[in-house]
Amino acid sequence: MNLGRVAEKFFHDSRLLSLIILLILVAGLSSLAVLPRMEDPVLARRVALINTRMPGADAKRVETLVTEKIENRLRDIEEIKELRSVSRIGISSVSVELRDDVTQTDTVWSRVRSRLDDALADLPPDAIRPEFEELEVRAYAMIVGLKWTGWGGQDDPDIRVLRRLAIVLQDELQNLPGTDSIDRFGDPGEEIEVQVDPARSAAMGITPGDIAERLASYDAKATAGVMRDGISQTLLKVGNQLDAIDQIESVPVSSFEGRDVRLGEIAEITIGVPNPPATAANLNGDEAVVLGAMVRPAYRIDRWTQAAEALIAEFESTLPVGIEIDFVLKQSEYVQARLKSLLSNLFLGALAVAGVIWLLMGFRSALIVTLTLPLASLMVLFALRVVGIPIHQMSITGLIIALGLLIDNAIVTVDEVKGRLRNGATPANAMSGSVSHLAIPLLGSTLTTALAFAPIALMPGPAGEFVGAIAISVIFAIFSSLFLAMTVIPTIAAKVLAKPSREEKTTFSGIRLRRFAFAFEGLVRHCVLHPWRGVAISLVLPLIGFAVFPLLDEQFFPASGRDQFHITIEGAPTDSLDHTRRAAQIVDRITRETGAERIDWFYGESAPQFYYNVIALRKGTPNFAQGLVKLPAGTDPQPVIHRLQDRLDREIRSSRVLVKQLEQGPPFSAPVEVRLFGPDLDVLQQLGDEVRLRLSRMPEVTSVRTDMTEVLPQISFDVDEASVVQAGVSPTQIAGQLAFSLEGRLGGNILQDNEELPIIVRVGGVDRGELAKIQSSDIQLTTAEGIRLTPLSAIAQTVLTPEAAALPRLNRMRMNEVAAYLQAGVLPSIVQSRLEAELSDWQQNLPTGYTMSYGGEASKRDDAVGNLFSTVGVLAVLMLATLVLSFSSFRMAGIITLVAALSVGLGMAALTASGYPFGFMAIIGTMGLIGVAINDSIVVLAGIRANPSAVAGDTEAVVGEVMHTSRHVVATTLTTMAGFTPLILDGGGFWPPMAVSIAGGVAGATLLALILVPSLHTLLMIHRSS
Repeated sequence: MNLGRVAEKFFHDSRLLSLIILLILVAGLSSLAVLPRMEDPVLARRVALINTRMPGADAKRVETLVTEKIENRLRDIEEIKELRSVSRIGISSVSVELRDDVTQTDTVWSRVRSRLDDALADLPPDAIRPEFEELEVRAYAMIVGLKWTGWGGQDDPDIRVLRRLAIVLQDELQNLPGTDSIDRFGDPGEEIEVQVDPARSAAMGITPGDIAERLASYDAKATAGVMRDGISQTLLKVGNQLDAIDQIESVPVSSFEGRDVRLGEIAEITIGVPNPPATAANLNGDEAVVLGAMVRPAYRIDRWTQAAEALIAEFESTLPVGIEIDFVLKQSEYVQARLKSLLSNLFLGALAVAGVIWLLMGFRSALIVTLTLPLASLMVLFALRVVGIPIHQMSITGLIIALGLLIDNAIVTVDEVKGRLRNGATPANAMSGSVSHLAIPLLGSTLTTALAFAPIALMPGPAGEFVGAIAISVIFAIFSSLFLAMTVIPTIAAKVLAKPSREEKTTFSGIRLRRFAFAFEGLVRHCVLHPWRGVAISLVLPLIGFAVFPLLDEQFFPASGRDQFHITIEGAPTDSLDHTRRAAQIVDRITRETGAERIDWFYGESAPQFYYNVIALRKGTPNFAQGLVKLPAGTDPQPVIHRLQDRLDREIRSSRVLVKQLEQGPPFSAPVEVRLFGPDLDVLQQLGDEVRLRLSRMPEVTSVRTDMTEVLPQISFDVDEASVVQAGVSPTQIAGQLAFSLEGRLGGNILQDNEELPIIVRVGGVDRGELAKIQSSDIQLTTAEGIRLTPLSAIAQTVLTPEAAALPRLNRMRMNEVAAYLQAGVLPSIVQSRLEAELSDWQQNLPTGYTMSYGGEASKRDDAVGNLFSTVGVLAVLMLATLVLSFSSFRMAGIITLVAALSVGLGMAALTASGYPFGFMAIIGTMGLIGVAINDSIVVLAGIRANPSAVAGDTEAVVGEVMHTSRHVVATTLTTMAGFTPLILDGGGFWPPMAVSIAGGVAGATLLALILVPSLHTLLMIHRSS
């Protein structure tokens, strides 16, 4: 295809040009209006949690009878990356994590659910059906609660009233367009409790177990079939369904002296919150029930928030006095603040780029070149809409990175058109000739830049999903820029710049530093005449960068700059929910004294996901609480966290309290983790204690957690065999009766307001919180004379024994994980490297059959870097092939490849000079730097290769081409530096490493393009001639 002729159509047909611009405007602006907005990208649901309850079983029984059975069913699913489990008393928790390269997660989770159904046959009868939950790696769009401030003179909160109002609000929010799901927090639920009088039931010859079975049999909710008469069909059912407490009281449970005995005669029936409750919530000092609302990823969060606020305001007007609505979080406020900051940086960067172009090229040329910025940005927005990527901080960052690259092609095109016009060409010929001349070099530089960013775009896993939009935006931007540089920009340049000479004299056409240009031309001439000196000059900065690279600190992703942090409280395994609440009250007081503006507490479970990578993993854990802390606007959280953690460590000893700063990037449990594997629990515990001791000595470590240090006291009732034989009861029956008294048994359920309330049958009069009362509780013995009651202490002795509270496993191997939590602002890599050095000899002397590995941030970082470089080899070959085809020479391609490699050293040197750590954002910045360096070098080399005299070795011809292209190279350098200046000045730890590595390294990349490329070209030509 003759691109020159295609270009002429744009020049001669103004309607075609106008329609193209109009199409770009409409497509871009409509995409801007409809694209979803969010703060961070949505990560795939690669982690799921399987909870299986087995009441009364110790941790070892749970591990053997439940955890192993489930793991065995799941082990041959090849998409599973990691099976992590914890067996605790009464419950098995299995965490399933899929491989990073799995994208169709729904299909895999469907297979996991099917395997769980198959595992039901393997589980013991007293194990409850496993609960499967896919964990969302995104934050709730809104967290709102109904809190009790006092109603009708009643100071004690009525949780039943709060939860029922919360259910009504939940239903209304669920019906709101755009709502994905609504979850309740701090809701303990309700139950119907049937407390059976043991004396009365024994006198009538009926056991509490018989009562539970009778209740369940009277709750006939199943269908009784269908009547079909050939014309229609009618559903049949039995009307004996339990719908109210009155019906429960009237259920006949026995016959006594010729009459039916109703349940109400031998039992007390009440409806209320379970005692003790499994969970609770407190919003800034008031008891509450909280709702967390997820918005569909394809919906604009700001519009959904406006609709939700209006709905909640209307609902609040109907609430009774003493019950109020309280907003814990509106995610749209953070989204708007983050996007406003980034768009402001984008706008300021664009202005800086336009200013630099104006100084270098003059007003008219700068106006034409700058036109690329809005047009290409609108094209990128449309492309993001097509591929389904929302507007968030990563996609906007891609546009910021692309600022320097966007105008690169336009600068070259406008300069070429301007030069041809100056040489006497007609506007049409200048336009078509420029397109024909530049098409191959610009296509080659665009492809190589795209291939430089492709590893990030193709990177699998959470880290790739988090930063991949950056690379995708950049790739869309540079191809949009290429399209504009081949069509719109040269057409406008040829029309606008073809002005009479009188106007040219009165129009500013850019600054001219003639003395500097003359001196630089002398340097280039010297390097071409002495190419080895040119090579040496060019290598100084890159080699310094490579030399100092090992000295850089490593950081996976930096901390977030939010004015929030969270606190976790974990007490002893025996701590009750009330004890945890009392500990939280002390922490609350200290935190407020340290400067907190607001604190919201969630007891017995994790808080709602207020930040995308703070995953809610705890549920039904009475010794756990999590608090969300809000600081006054503009407060730096790091010093507050330091002071607060120091004070909490001094004043609270009974619980482990961790103050955690919000981190960017994929989630991980703890910054530093050491995993010990082996068969024997005692040996694993001993090894874990040694690692824990070493970590606790490090000053940067605030807390160390070891899974196997938790020991739960267990009360064992040793039944006297002779006594039970005489009494006609077995130890199993005694255990069942005790469980009946303490935990109760399900006896059906009642449908109330579209909610099922369980009917729990218990033996009344048993104090479940005092050992002496439990020992004196009556055991029912069946004798020839009937049922007789005997105290438990008469047939069993009480023994207190220690029992492991938790048995963790990883990939079906027993594991003791030692997790270290660090002071806010401390880089995990520093502690990790010191720990590895300290444990290197110790690891070699582990007992036979025991191994050790590292987790935490280091493991996630290694996974992410491995995923990043998984495609580098193939893409490097494609890049080389592109360069070879562009220049028809392996040697010329080798020059550009060397420039790409040396630019990495320039990025490292810039990071070292600025004092920022080397992390994932720095890697992305280095990729951008490679793109800029390649672009500049290709333009310079293409200019040299297009001049026959320069190819033949004419020094002045080579110098002339370098000086001709230096205008473009310098412009790209200065515009890139100007575009990233707002991000650097904005501060923080997230953007500056990326911005510094590009903006700082691009100055050295200028030397590579203008000094190294002509020097190497001369050397290769000399070698070829020889």
